[in-house]
Amino acid sequence: MPTDRFIDNRKNAWQRLESLLTLLDITSLKKLERDEVRELGRIYRRTASDLAIARAESRDPRLINYLNSLVIRAHGRIYRADAQGGQRIRNFFAREFPRTFRRTWRYTGLAFAVFMLFGVIGFVGSYRDPDFSELMGVPPAFRELAIETKTHWWEDLNEANQVGASSILTHNIQVTIYTFACGAFFGVGTLVYLAFNGANIASAMLLQRPDVLKGAVLLAAMVPYAEPPSADLSDTLVIISNGDRDPLIKSEMTKQLASQLRERGAEVVELPHPGGHQIDRAVLPQIRRMIANVSMTPRSAE
Repeated sequence: MPTDRFIDNRKNAWQRLESLLTLLDITSLKKLERDEVRELGRIYRRTASDLAIARAESRDPRLINYLNSLVIRAHGRIYRADAQGGQRIRNFFAREFPRTFRRTWRYTGLAFAVFMLFGVIGFVGSYRDPDFSELMGVPPAFRELAIETKTHWWEDLNEANQVGASSILTHNIQVTIYTFACGAFFGVGTLVYLAFNGANIASAMLLQRPDVLKGAVLLAAMVPYAEPPSADLSDTLVIISNGDRDPLIKSEMTKQLASQLRERGAEVVELPHPGGHQIDRAVLPQIRRMIANVSMTPRSAE
């Protein structure tokens, strides 16, 4: 279709859209008549279609720029929320949130009860046997690090607070999405996820006490202490597997950790991999064989 004919056929709709947008500059969408709101949506969609046609068939940059600005302006007026400032926040906490809680308190109470039940199970089980924490989802490397060095993971966040904050935020969002999505399985998936996280958190809290280990597997391990406490790690096998391209753990830090462990009598085996801050599956079979050999070898008598 020739450009002039295209403009003649469509210009009345574009002018009407401009008139409605000008009206919205001095009022709000809620104050328009119902027919005007419907007309606005209909003409906006038609103009967006005209923009696509103009981009594909027209070589007139002025027409394309005009339609593009018109569509952007209309989109902003239609889809933006009415600015209410602090009143919107106050309404949420004073009315909307309490109303939603009252309507769903039974489900909220059930979720909290499941969380606490398995939290208690994880707490008691990990208190009696630290290995029980692995069943509750605590990584063995974290358990061994906490027991051997009595490290509080939250204290290390100050050294890389941006990375730690983003990791915690990402994990919390992930838990929220999984808990919501698993509700599609008649709520069973949601209960399982709540139970898992309750046990995980409680077990991790209980692992800040000393115990005796045959060894440790440190994957993507950082230096927990600049000046670690004295400890006798004789007959203790420690496997360190860090990435050569790890942005958080430089090679000097890995060497420092290995040196600290060797100075205290540990047998340190380093299994570097070419990746970053991750677990390399290629080294897992070798680690598994080493752990099996340690399990079959009796520890020296003290």
